[in-house]
Amino acid sequence: MRAVLTWLGKILLFALVALCFAPTVVPPLLDRIYYQGPASDHFDGRRFFNPGAPPAKAVDPRRFFGRWSGERAAWPDHVPVRQTLPPRRVAAGDMLVTWVGHATVLIQVEGLNILTDPIWSDRASPFSFIGPRRLRAPGVRFEDLPRIDLVVISHNHYDHLDLPTLRRLWRRDRPAIVTSLGNDTILRREGIEAVARDWGQSATIAAGVEVIVERNHHWGSRWGADRNRALWSAFTIRTPAGAIFFAGDTGWGDGRWAREAARHGPFRLAIIPIGAYEPRDVMRGSHVNPEEAMRVFEALNPTTALGMHWGTFHLTFEPIDAPPLAIAALARRRGLAPDRFVATEVGRTFRVPAAR
Repeated sequence: MRAVLTWLGKILLFALVALCFAPTVVPPLLDRIYYQGPASDHFDGRRFFNPGAPPAKAVDPRRFFGRWSGERAAWPDHVPVRQTLPPRRVAAGDMLVTWVGHATVLIQVEGLNILTDPIWSDRASPFSFIGPRRLRAPGVRFEDLPRIDLVVISHNHYDHLDLPTLRRLWRRDRPAIVTSLGNDTILRREGIEAVARDWGQSATIAAGVEVIVERNHHWGSRWGADRNRALWSAFTIRTPAGAIFFAGDTGWGDGRWAREAARHGPFRLAIIPIGAYEPRDVMRGSHVNPEEAMRVFEALNPTTALGMHWGTFHLTFEPIDAPPLAIAALARRRGLAPDRFVATEVGRTFRVPAAR
């Protein structure tokens, strides 16, 4: 018995010592070097940053454990989704769009099926048993996806760079994947090839198809200590059917990034985040709210905009339906036609009119 107590004492002592050293030992172990290159106006030689505005404020996780405090709106455990079966291809001149959920959008133009930030996982997390759980099923079953030719990945947060989904896509379709600096390292470790570009640089995917990596205002991390080791971005996708803008995950920042991207238009379609914005003291530097999303729309002036990044994962404090209701009210006040800035239900497919 004495020997057992002695061993238990040693184990407890070891655990206590480990806890004492954890704050200094664990963060370096969780750090990763995803990119090495020369310093620039948004890279200090070690980490990326947002130029022209204060850095995005780190999210204090304690704020998001307060769901019972009354500050965080209650969401349902499940929202029914009517899934759709998209066509395999579309005709010349067509642009067909399906919101799959969160930041995942299927865009179909002649000869090209595109996915943005694809996530089919049940949780936006490094773990399958904990983390934000999906409340709306994907609007398209993975098995019903047409062959995907191009994937763009805006940054390395788990709700945007979902390795289980990307592994499945890579095994099945071998799509061209375009992302921003450093994220290709994460993918390459999984055996997935990707093209990485800096802000302002482009990649030619096929005849008449070009992807421009655009500046936006956000941050990146997979493990906390690796914060901003990889770059975040938006994209302009030029196709024979017209230009598409995908904003990725972004705060407003200095706002110049939207005006800079507008020079690569005119845009037939703009995909703009409208959700995950409360509380503003925490989220302002990372996520636009509906008013700021409308400012992005006005800077880009697309034929049609789709509001995404809402109602799929309960990430923040606003009510589940607040983002689309706010966008609809803002559009009415500005006298916009109902089909100019669409906040649709998951799984709905719609045609984008030809550019004005």
